[in-house]
Amino acid sequence: MSTMPSFSPRRRRLLQGGLTLGLSGSLAWAPGAESWAAAPPAPPLSIAPIAMSRRVLPNGLELIALPQAGFSVSVQVWYRVGGKDDPAGRSGFAHLFEHMMFKRTRYMADEQFDRMTEDIGGSNNAFTADDVTAFHSVVPANHLEPLLWAEAERMSNLSVDQANFDSEREVVKEEYRQRVLAEPYGQLFNAISSYGYQRHPYRRPVIGNMADLDAATLQDVRDFHSNYYRPDNAVLIVAGAFDPAQLDRWVDYYFGSIRRPRDPVPRVDIVEPRRASDALFKLTAPNVPLPAVLLIWQAPRAGSPDAPALQVAQGLLAMGDSSRLNESLVYRTQIAQSAGFDLLLNADAGLLVANAIAAGSQTAQDLVDPLAHEVQRLAEEPIAPEELDKVKAQLLTAALVKRQTPLGLGEVVGQAALLRGDAASANRELAALQAVTVADVQRVLRRDVLKGSRVTVLYESAAPPAPTASKDKQPATGGSKP
Repeated sequence: MSTMPSFSPRRRRLLQGGLTLGLSGSLAWAPGAESWAAAPPAPPLSIAPIAMSRRVLPNGLELIALPQAGFSVSVQVWYRVGGKDDPAGRSGFAHLFEHMMFKRTRYMADEQFDRMTEDIGGSNNAFTADDVTAFHSVVPANHLEPLLWAEAERMSNLSVDQANFDSEREVVKEEYRQRVLAEPYGQLFNAISSYGYQRHPYRRPVIGNMADLDAATLQDVRDFHSNYYRPDNAVLIVAGAFDPAQLDRWVDYYFGSIRRPRDPVPRVDIVEPRRASDALFKLTAPNVPLPAVLLIWQAPRAGSPDAPALQVAQGLLAMGDSSRLNESLVYRTQIAQSAGFDLLLNADAGLLVANAIAAGSQTAQDLVDPLAHEVQRLAEEPIAPEELDKVKAQLLTAALVKRQTPLGLGEVVGQAALLRGDAASANRELAALQAVTVADVQRVLRRDVLKGSRVTVLYESAAPPAPTASKDKQPATGGSKP
């Protein structure tokens, strides 16, 4: 942030990130041997395509149906509105509506959506990202119809009134206090987009800020809701156990009558320019335990054909305890207590972000060169085939595991549809991942890192305020007036 989040039992979760996918390895156990032995490269796995059907209702709502054997069903509504769509001076609106959508509607009471899911053994959650706001639930398959009604009800009849606005604004402000102000490194990671982007609205953090939330009016909120929460700006994804013909009838009945507004959906058309030169920033915050550093480079959009190669590069640098950054900075030189590398790919543009938190007496500046060197080394020095295969195997395994549940399957297709603009690309991404070579990894890193401009952010604790002299004592040191 950043892969799409793995969802906690709590309802609302802020998305900080982009995409992560998931290959078969080339290590085999030799019977009677004392160690793992290298085996010939395994042929690519043949992965059955995701069964899906897609249609668009007359009011513009897109329905994607993903049948999967089992006893549960996931209903997901993905709205094409995220932090980038927040009005100027009103950051955090998309995130605010993630919360407001759980409030009362014309025919549902406050928290009734929770009762319709959690009380029958199901779950619900939501997240806001730069490009999307998504709501998802999992319930026993025989409760599909009431859940479709509830999603249609809050799409068309949400109560956007002063009481709901005031209560959820306070919830969002408290989330800001907890996630950004109270966390020792919250202000650093919240500022990634502000430092990484120059012109695109991605530069505004999704969570918003206190001043913009306080300045918002009820009319601002109502205008935002009418602009974006509408059938022609939404994708309804149903994954799991259902009868396709019955699903079509229910969707037509509950969603088909929702009116499509006459005005078009506002869209962001700002193009992020290439960064012309390196930049250095220093950020301080109170009570930072240890210094930290960010190195930020520009990256392509989520739909780029180079996304799989960048995913593998991310895995090589930061996936697991044996990753390159951990081996070098945490274990071998012990200059960092943690290190990572994030791939944040959005619909319009993306970022590569290396980070490290210091160990011992290291300063933030001390971490810059070692962190940059490891990324440069991956781009320039030979990569062992076994190392590449291991990471690809980890990525592919994670992707295949995620697709085994209705919730995970819906998320995969939702990301493909809204971030890459093509739901069917979910059936191509794993083959593309398996096809990544060492040359591919090094080509994209040389282009985006070695030839790209870098933003460096040094993060340290703010100096404590100077003590004030008491009225009856002279300062310990002093000076004369000129």
